[in-house]
Amino acid sequence: MLELGVKTLLAYLLGSVIGSLVVGRLRGGVDIRALGSGNAGGTNALRTQGFAFALWVVVIDVGKGLLASGWLPRLVLPGIEPSAEVDRDWLTMACGAAVVVGHVYPLWYGFRGGKGAATLIGVFLGIDAMLLVPALAVWLVTVSLTGYVGLGTMLAAAAVPVYLLTLAQAPNEPEIVFGLAMAVFVAFTHRSNIARMRSGTENRARRLWLLRPR
Repeated sequence: MLELGVKTLLAYLLGSVIGSLVVGRLRGGVDIRALGSGNAGGTNALRTQGFAFALWVVVIDVGKGLLASGWLPRLVLPGIEPSAEVDRDWLTMACGAAVVVGHVYPLWYGFRGGKGAATLIGVFLGIDAMLLVPALAVWLVTVSLTGYVGLGTMLAAAAVPVYLLTLAQAPNEPEIVFGLAMAVFVAFTHRSNIARMRSGTENRARRLWLLRPR
């Protein structure tokens, strides 16, 4: 169980490296949590700092999710032998969940991070790139129909466990449990978006909103 605990902790600490705050510091101390929506994620980075800034944010945030699920579970740590008692799939999901939680509640930045979407994309990529297909399809359709990026993100996260339960050829319990937990967690991190949509004040991505009123 030592391996599980140590790798889960490492995944959380990796998640605590927030792309927008790293890039902002390199760009002269920009803290996008004080700008726009106040969120430290890629969408707010794009709206307030532009494409190049947001691109590096996404690379960092997706990359750490990929490392946490695709590399960290297989890493042999000095002094810690891989445990036969730890199921490899559950270890991968634990690392994936921890890196997303670290992104949302980062130790290094006062527990004020992003909403976890980009990091979750990286986790799915490390688990099975096919998981991105239903997520991306649902996101594109939702944003095209409504213009709401937050709604698209929540439904995209929910699409993964639905896909695993209905269409995947060989779904396993750890993936399904992880997918369901992350769908709930992403909805929780987007609760402010839900409130703004209900009040009619949520911003829309007009360039992607194909069915917007003319």
